Amino acid sequence: MAAAEHEAANASEYINHHLKFLTTKVGDGGFWTLNVDTIFFKLLLASLFLFIILKVARNASSGVPGKLQTFIEMIVEFVDGSVKDSFHAHSKLVAPLALTIFCLVFLMNFMDMFPVDLLPWAASHAGVHYLRVVPTADLNTTLGMALCVFMLIQYYGIKHKGIGLFVAEIFTAPFHAHGPIAKILLAPANFLLRIIEEVVRPVSLSLRLFGNMYAGELIFILIATMTLGSSLASAGTWAMMPMQFISGFIWTAFHVLVITLQAFIFMMLTIVYFSGAVQKH
Repeated sequence: MAAAEHEAANASEYINHHLKFLTTKVGDGGFWTLNVDTIFFKLLLASLFLFIILKVARNASSGVPGKLQTFIEMIVEFVDGSVKDSFHAHSKLVAPLALTIFCLVFLMNFMDMFPVDLLPWAASHAGVHYLRVVPTADLNTTLGMALCVFMLIQYYGIKHKGIGLFVAEIFTAPFHAHGPIAKILLAPANFLLRIIEEVVRPVSLSLRLFGNMYAGELIFILIATMTLGSSLASAGTWAMMPMQFISGFIWTAFHVLVITLQAFIFMMLTIVYFSGAVQKH
């Protein structure tokens, strides 16, 4: 009984340790706290994305392309096709934004493919006690990206429609009316529905990505606890090791689909929201 309680305590401590961010206080340590590991990996992956894209663009050849150029061209064509299918206005912003979102979200999600103890173990030798390596498992990242998309959508709607039509649609859609009295009566309902619609967009964008990545990270941690603190001399350890390997392999194979799908969904919803922003009701 005592041994089981000790193992449970070790597993709980292990999980809590892996779910803590490397933080720093801003100013006097009041309200603001920065997750340093999230910021570091986000900037690192954004720099990697820019480096690869710029390198391929500068070295692009009209002849037989190399493997890297071919791979990047496939991604660009895929994103460009998705934009053309869903966004029917003319814009120089939407396609590059969609490409950036897809690649950056995928890279941040892909950090979940590293063994859960590898980078934290390496960081511990540098004196870093806590380290989380998946930026999209941090709600600050996903909500920040969703809010950026939200503000760009509002800006784009005003730019395409003008401030007059943009404000008018807030009070006249989705319930349309022809007479002035009917428009006034329906305006509060239209305004309420518009507010709900606009609030739901960043919330759903951020929580969907965060929830999937947090759950994926947690499952990898739980799989790692299957042999936590076990002795190699124990028969139970040798019985659990194949199960742990099989579980890890299956979840990794499935999670590759999850991280790609979540990047695609975030990109596609952004395109759809931009498409709705330019439609005149």
